[in-house]
Formats: sequence, structure tokens, C-alpha cells
Amino acid sequence: MYKFVKNSKDLLNPSLSDSIRHLRTLALDCLEIGILSVLPKKMIEKSLSIENNILSIMNDQYDLSTYESIYIVGGGKASADMAFALQKMLKRVKDISYKGIINVPKGIPIKNHFDSRKIRVNIANHPIPNKTGYIGTKNMIELVNKSNSNDLIICLISGGGSALLTLPKPGISLEDLKEVNELLLNSGASINEINTIRKHLSDFKGGNLVRKIYQASKATVISLIISDVVGNNLDTIGSGPTVPDSTTYGDAIKIIKDFGLYGKMPSSVINLLESGNNNPEMENPKDYDPCFRKVSNYLIGSAELAIQAISNHLNSCDFQVYTLKSSLQGEARIYGTFLAEILRQKLDELKPGSSVALLGSGELTVTITGNGKGGRNQEMLLSLLKEIRNDQVENKFLVLGVNLDGIEGNSKAMGALIDNQVLNDIGVQKIDLDGFLINNDSNSFFKQMNTQIITGLTGVNVNDILLVLFQKF
Repeated sequence: MYKFVKNSKDLLNPSLSDSIRHLRTLALDCLEIGILSVLPKKMIEKSLSIENNILSIMNDQYDLSTYESIYIVGGGKASADMAFALQKMLKRVKDISYKGIINVPKGIPIKNHFDSRKIRVNIANHPIPNKTGYIGTKNMIELVNKSNSNDLIICLISGGGSALLTLPKPGISLEDLKEVNELLLNSGASINEINTIRKHLSDFKGGNLVRKIYQASKATVISLIISDVVGNNLDTIGSGPTVPDSTTYGDAIKIIKDFGLYGKMPSSVINLLESGNNNPEMENPKDYDPCFRKVSNYLIGSAELAIQAISNHLNSCDFQVYTLKSSLQGEARIYGTFLAEILRQKLDELKPGSSVALLGSGELTVTITGNGKGGRNQEMLLSLLKEIRNDQVENKFLVLGVNLDGIEGNSKAMGALIDNQVLNDIGVQKIDLDGFLINNDSNSFFKQMNTQIITGLTGVNVNDILLVLFQKF
């Protein structure tokens, strides 16, 4: 019985051969271990401690008795559990006054014993922003505006914050932001490119939260960050509310033009971006801005933790484990084709009695032209399957691609797996893979194969995980 995977009975159907069930069981075990290793609660507890009113974060220490009040703000898919773990620590400290607001997506597990009198959890929409996200973000600004220079503001930032922490710049409406996000998410742009534009339409992201705190009080700011982006670039994670923005209005305009979106964007958005490009004073704060003098950003978790935990488990199962040198990036279909070549090479190299695993992490993109249901990992796996469907594969293999958040794209699945059984079934059933790919309908295919992976939102938020298993008996 698995804690997270809800459809394990379908995936481990008794009618499957022992060798197929063995690799699928191992893959699901690895998935569970990976999720457990990056639970936000664990990352907070590993990175933070409080003893005798001293808050220790990595190599830094903060004497909590020197602050009048503590304010907690932030948002993201992992921020509820982050707040819960932090609150448990603060409860053990005497004479500390704290309160806060966080924005989290609908469906995220929230602890029943969360003290909502202290930290208000606001349910917002993801990936398209909505009014509740806007109201929650506005309330965060109102809260930090009450701070003074002797206060401490703790920010909890994780992936998904870009959509959840919504505060459009003057002249930009919430409807404008919705339209922009839909265009960007369907364009095939990377998360770095999408967030470059989001930062320049926001009065919260791109370091603007820190700018507002500096203008209000010059309070001390600590930001605890869990990464879901390739390279762990802090100003991309949640669009970096507390981090100097390394991008410009000019960058945002170039991205829009590169993806053919300039003529499709709301006129208010284009007007703002062009004005910002011509007026340096409008630019988001950079690393030399004085507003960052009392700001410390801490990366407390990323997919590397999951990769290491899975690798350790596979080693204990006598697998040789290799980590892919390059991250999962680019168009999902193209990556699927690339992965097919790696798969063929490794299958040819296998020696009798060998067990080999490949591990990788990252985030692929999908340019949406159809109206089906799917996600980036499912599309990648379907593309891979198309490439190898006519191969004669004798050795056992399995490829699993998942978004550890629990849901990807517009489907209810976190991803899927393919193996010898799926390869055999598409031949027997003569399934038209092109039709599913053209319509961006990968989830319908994996439903039919009974190899989609269903968990629901996990409360975890790091990069996607790719696991490839090979065995030759």
C-alpha cells in the first residue's frame, strides 16, 4: 500500500508478468521515497532550528528576542507545509508575537491543527491567477506595511508562487494577467521566460515585495525558498519576490516577440512593458539596490534531495545508478526523441545479469496546439514511445516521468510510466500514437494503458523527476 500513489492496483495488475510487476513496484517505491525526501516539513526542520530564542538557518543566527514582532508571508505549492513546520517551531518559543498570511492552491493538503489565528491560509488559483490570490497578496502588503525597523519578516516561497502571489502593476487588470498567463503557458516558453514577463507586470514579484518593505519600515527579511526550477535560480522561483531581478523590461519584450505573442497581448501590457523599457526608473530592483541590505535568501530544498534519496535506494537494490548530465529542458516531444536514442544505446550495452538506472530532473515545456488532456512528462513519454514502437526490445525496461507536485498540465495525473508491457500493448491494439500527440492528448492514452500515475497534490514542489530502469536476466 502506497502513501501517495492512489492507483497502484491498476499499475500493478496481477495479470502482469512477474518481471514487469517487479520493475513497476521498484519504480513506485522510488517515487514514494522521492516525495518523502522533499516534504517541505522535512526541509524546514533540516535547515532551521530554534534554541534559547536563537533562530539558526544554515550558518546564520538570528536572536528572536531582539525583534518586536514577526510577520510571515508568502505562497506556493509547498508553502502550507513550510508554514506549518515553522509555526511548530515558533510555538516552542516564549514571548514571541507572530502572525502571517500565505497563498496556496486549491487541493493542497492543509493540516487540521494549523493555528489559523496566527497564520491565515488563503486558497488561490493556479496556474491562472484569480481574485482570491490578488486579495491575499494585497493583504500581505497591508500586513508588512504595519512593520517597523525592529521587526522580522519571514517569507516562505516555493514554486507556483508566480500565479498565487498576484499584485498587478497600476494599469494592469486581473483579467489582463489571466490572458497573459494563458498565452504564455500555451506557447512553449520555459518557466524562466514566463517568469521574466510575470515579474515585470507585478508589484510583488521581481524583488518588489522587498522594495515595499524597505519603503515601509526597513525591517529585516528572511526568505526560505524551495526550488522547482532548473539551476535553482532564486529570482525565477516564485518569480523572486525577495530576490534582485536579473531580467529587464527589454528581456520581457524580446520573449513576447520571440514566441509570436506581441500582437496577441492586451494593449495595457504592451504599453507598460514598452514604457518600462524606455524608463530605467520603472525597472525592478537589482542587486545594488539598498532595499536588499537587510535581506537574506536561503535555498532550503530542491530536486537534488529526491535524486539522492532515490539513488541511495536503487544502490541498495543492486542497481548501477547514473545521473543524466543535462537537465530535462526544452520541448517535451523533442526530449522524448532524444531519450529514445539513450534508451536504445543502454539496452544494447546491457550485460547479462545487470541492473542499471538513469536519473534526471528538470522541467520540459509543451507547445499546445490541440485540445486534449495531458502534461509535459506524459507528452515526453508518448513521444518516446512513438520513436521505439517498432523496436524489438528483449531486455526489460521502464521509464517514469513525473511532476512531484502531483498534477501536471490540465490532467489529474502527475505523470506516467512506459515499459515492455505498454510497448507490446500498442502493437497488439494498433494504437495511433500520432493522433494523441497532435491533439496534446497524452493523458487519454495513458488512461487507456492504465499507466498514468495519480496522487493528487502532494504538497511537494521541486523539479520533475525522470527515472529509467533496465534489467537483463
